[in-house]
Amino acid sequence: MSDYYDSHDGASAEDTGRPDTEFGMNRRQLLRHAGWFGGAVVLTVASGEVISHIADSRDANAAVAAAGSGALRFVQVSDSHIGFQGPANTDVVGSFTAAVSRVNSLGFRPDFVMHSGDLTHLSTAGQFDQVKQLMAGMKTDRIFTVPGEHDSIGDAGRAYRRTFGAGTLGDGWYSFDTHGVHVIALVNTLSLEKLGHLGNEQIDFVRKDIAGLSSDTPIVVFSHIPLFAMYPKWGWSTDDALKVIALLRRFSSVTCLNGHVHQLFTKTDGNITFHSATTTAYPLPKPGRAPAPTPQVVPARQLKDALGIRSVGYRQGDRELAIKDQRLA
Repeated sequence: MSDYYDSHDGASAEDTGRPDTEFGMNRRQLLRHAGWFGGAVVLTVASGEVISHIADSRDANAAVAAAGSGALRFVQVSDSHIGFQGPANTDVVGSFTAAVSRVNSLGFRPDFVMHSGDLTHLSTAGQFDQVKQLMAGMKTDRIFTVPGEHDSIGDAGRAYRRTFGAGTLGDGWYSFDTHGVHVIALVNTLSLEKLGHLGNEQIDFVRKDIAGLSSDTPIVVFSHIPLFAMYPKWGWSTDDALKVIALLRRFSSVTCLNGHVHQLFTKTDGNITFHSATTTAYPLPKPGRAPAPTPQVVPARQLKDALGIRSVGYRQGDRELAIKDQRLA
């Protein structure tokens, strides 16, 4: 596995003039989920059903802290884009350093940190070395990664795998078990036409990987590009993800965490909940609010309001999974 360090607010169909289902949900569902942008999220798993609600920071802090000793507590960071140069963020190293500091000031030591892709902007050896050194400053037991499309520019991800791919399979996918949770890390950024793509070899890996697991095993899936149809017009979807989703339907609790879209968004589909993470680099527009998903320039003092990290707590036995999204500001 890739383990190198051991010790909502959406546009409605009426707003955009597009069909109700273009976001992967109908208009009513989209409006229901609109409030997830920028909100702290608590997921409660009870009787096999995943129930989501918006919580204030005190609720989310309490849920993560309540996990206590012996619980799983981890952090997701995403889209650091080390090497980016532009007015949307003139100091991506500085903002990622702030994210590292935020991880180190959570009040607990995460069992692991997962970077969900676009570690770099141009996938150069120097950029990979720099982001690796920055992440080494996180106070955690293990660091994992999945690649973004910016981590495979021009070389099909070879430079990424040289730095972060030790112990992984295929193009960098892997899985592991911790604290009663099964974690799967997928790669959907290498065979891009427009949408993300997993490929048959990786789908077969998932099929074999979960075959022996009981249906009450909590599953956490990481990928860079969303595994649901958030906004296919911009490539914010994975063309063969439904094949993996079908394999996960038998599990009572599945949480899919992705990056790529540089903003918070949540969708629940039966027993599966999808959470898109924010970025530590620069914001992107909300679906349909701009001609293309290009970096957005905001006033310098407001930039950190659009950047952040995510912490997750899970205590075996209570069947409770708490997710808190925190801004860098």
